Amino acid sequence: MTEDPLASAIETVSVRVLGKVQGVGFRLATVRQARLLGVRGWVQNASDGSVEALLQGTANQIDRMLAWLREGPPAAEVREVLSEVRYEDRRYANFAQH
Repeated sequence: MTEDPLASAIETVSVRVLGKVQGVGFRLATVRQARLLGVRGWVQNASDGSVEALLQGTANQIDRMLAWLREGPPAAEVREVLSEVRYEDRRYANFAQH
């Protein structure tokens, strides 16, 4: 049996999370969730009060991470999640908080 090449294809998605997402443990919880799902990339606070992230993983991993980001940790109040597929050659080894 051969493996489906699309099942293991790595996607890169840029994300911005809007709402009450700073000062509520959002980045740390995002790191934990990403590592749990095997997603690689980074998360950081943006100067406008949102949280930015770059996600790399399979389509399933990305879908599951985006679903989690729409809820966030308990203290967060996510208003909107904007995501955009990116084409990037760089591959991240893990998921980090900046």
